[in-house]
Amino acid sequence: MTLMRLDRCRCKCWWTFSSSAPLSPTTTTILLPKNRLHVWFFGVCSSILVWTCLVQLVALGRLWQPQLPKGWYACFSFRDNPNQLVKNTLAGDSVAPSCPYFSFLSSSSSAAAAASSRAKSHPWRIYKSNGYLKVSCNGGLNQMRAAICDMVTVARYLNLTLLIPELDKGSFWADPSSFDDIFDVNYFIHALRNEVRVIRKLPNKLRGNANFHVMQPVSWSNLTYYMQQILPLFSKYRVINFNKTDARLANNGLPAELQKLRCHVNFQALKFNRRIEALGRKLVKVLHAKGPFVALHLRYEMDILAFSGCTHGCSEEEAEELKRMRYAYPWWRQKEIVSEKRRLEGLCPLTPEEATVTLRALGFGKETQIYVASGETYGSKRRLSALHAAYPHIVKKETLLDSEELKQFRNHSSQMAALDYLVSVGSDIFIPTYDGNMAKLVEGHRRYLGFRKTILLDRKKLVEFLDLHQNGTLSWEEFVVAVRQMHRQRMGQPVLRRVVPDRPKEEDYFYANPQECLCNTSNCEANNISASDFYRQYIEHLECFTAPKIE
Repeated sequence: MTLMRLDRCRCKCWWTFSSSAPLSPTTTTILLPKNRLHVWFFGVCSSILVWTCLVQLVALGRLWQPQLPKGWYACFSFRDNPNQLVKNTLAGDSVAPSCPYFSFLSSSSSAAAAASSRAKSHPWRIYKSNGYLKVSCNGGLNQMRAAICDMVTVARYLNLTLLIPELDKGSFWADPSSFDDIFDVNYFIHALRNEVRVIRKLPNKLRGNANFHVMQPVSWSNLTYYMQQILPLFSKYRVINFNKTDARLANNGLPAELQKLRCHVNFQALKFNRRIEALGRKLVKVLHAKGPFVALHLRYEMDILAFSGCTHGCSEEEAEELKRMRYAYPWWRQKEIVSEKRRLEGLCPLTPEEATVTLRALGFGKETQIYVASGETYGSKRRLSALHAAYPHIVKKETLLDSEELKQFRNHSSQMAALDYLVSVGSDIFIPTYDGNMAKLVEGHRRYLGFRKTILLDRKKLVEFLDLHQNGTLSWEEFVVAVRQMHRQRMGQPVLRRVVPDRPKEEDYFYANPQECLCNTSNCEANNISASDFYRQYIEHLECFTAPKIE
């Protein structure tokens, strides 16, 4: 006899069968729902198991074969027609790539937003960290910017965990700004998630001195140095602090993937914070509302004059003041400098007076709107009088913005430099009077944004012809022809980076011409338009600046 008890309160069933009684048809009917439950339960478990295995296999595949993010890699190409891209740029069109960084410079904000959305789809890179890399940057804003790009690349190559970089607070500029005072920290971490694990601070257990090692990497080092000399140190120290980071990675000889990573950090991950970007956007908008404008990086400032020993045009008292300053900073190694010799070698920034004559010779008329992207000019109004007389429409951030808007940036030279950087990148034409870090990084950024017009002054030839014109040997007409001729191939058009083996200081800087990030092939020359066409289009573009006839 079969007994069945149903407990309705607990929704449970028990079946008790007599050992001698066979199952009846009625009993079999009662057991069918239980069999169906087993089949359903088995199916659900199998599905969960299959999906779990699939997810694990995908994760394992990413661990062994990490891929470069395709979203930002697409930004490092000439698009469909590189020649047309350059021609459109010279015609005054906005041809900024559809990348999240500097989206306010692009005419298509929706495309930039789409690119940003695509970038967010990349998963975190999974890897076993070999240790923690702490980076203490040195120098000004743009020197630190390039250093951060290099250190991210080193951390990626050695499979390290990177701490948010520390900015220099003890240099000549004495800027107390931290990383998050200038850059968007969350964006930085998120933009690099598919490459490097970035953390804000060390775990508590690793904050003891026993785990730390402080050192300076060798300048212009290749990957072999980091693999053979640096990586083994992490077996002894869990944390290594690089306290000097300027120019610590070679310009050339790196795999294309790592060169493109340097670009990814520079052009996307290192995004200025909202406060700086908003004010930079406002400056560019105000300037463009009045028409096209030239950004003149007039690097005639006290620090660079003291460091370089360039005193041309200075009084004896000013020259002595610059010399005292040079001796006051022990890390400026060269103390006794012959100013005129350096000037004739093209190693000095152009004076404001020299820059004025050069701009006129290049064809910029009196109505040209010029934004001076620099700090305080040494000699102040006295040295700027010639420039103001020739170009009355000269402006600076201090004249375009209210004092209240700039109040938060006062005594923060790096934040002020960030505003100048944004305006320089967004200008119609960029002209640096000295090849410092800002000039080089802006040049490279403008190449990346579609080879925007950048006039790279040949200072060595310029000072020679300036002197000849000054002493009456060259007429104005002859001087104009000479100046324009010497700059035909120095307009920021596509060129290959010059490589000088074993002399990295003499070769072209990677960040001034990141060619690996601009070409689909290894041969950039195949994508070049002729220098004569580039120059001709530049001359035609001068009509936008109401250039006068050359008399």
